[in-house]
Amino acid sequence: MAFTHEKIETNVILMAVLTLITVAIGGLVQIVPLFTIESTIEKVDGMRPYSPLELAGRNIYIREGCYTCHSQQVRPFRDELERYGHFSLAAESMYDHPFQWGSKRTGPDLARLGGKYSNDWHVAHLIDPRAVVPESIMPPYAFLARRPLEANDIEAHLRTLRLLGVPYTDEMIANARADLVAQTDPDGNSDALLKRYPKAVVAAFQGEPGKPTEMDALVAYLQMLGTLVDFKSVNIEQLRQ
Repeated sequence: MAFTHEKIETNVILMAVLTLITVAIGGLVQIVPLFTIESTIEKVDGMRPYSPLELAGRNIYIREGCYTCHSQQVRPFRDELERYGHFSLAAESMYDHPFQWGSKRTGPDLARLGGKYSNDWHVAHLIDPRAVVPESIMPPYAFLARRPLEANDIEAHLRTLRLLGVPYTDEMIANARADLVAQTDPDGNSDALLKRYPKAVVAAFQGEPGKPTEMDALVAYLQMLGTLVDFKSVNIEQLRQ
């Protein structure tokens, strides 16, 4: 056996070939099973694509680098469950391109943030974080309230995500701009919006109703995080199989 190892280790070509064969076998063992199942992610009731306003807010969240200080992944540990709630499911990120799990928590995890605070709290927090959380080291984002939301390409954005597997329908794409405006107008008719995007929060988050700002979009995104899945109806044992 020692002689065999010595022969392999002193022959660069032989070692390279054997290494390639080993890596190929390991790769096949991991990849081939994925082609035998319909999906690697168990579908969970309640999950839907982002509404146009939420999607625009998510883009702002990424643009401003919020993911560098806030994760969106509750790990299955007791202290995390007690602080943040139910551990994260893969299905909750199935429409994220890219996902926002994060690797650092300078601030708290945001996976279950939706509905925890009021819209006004979020606006005040983003304008002046220390006004509501004195120990916060988060920078202010007051400028978002002064910037009208530029969403002329929202239809194209939905089409692109559909190419990546997000189930946006032709109806959703055709009504993208109208739905974006409708979500910021609580006095308007939002029935069609809510039919397409159940549980979407309809409110004049900060700006004038029907005239969304970047602040409106970001708050709309934050307010839906973790709200879509009814964990009381989730069969955890089935997801673990």
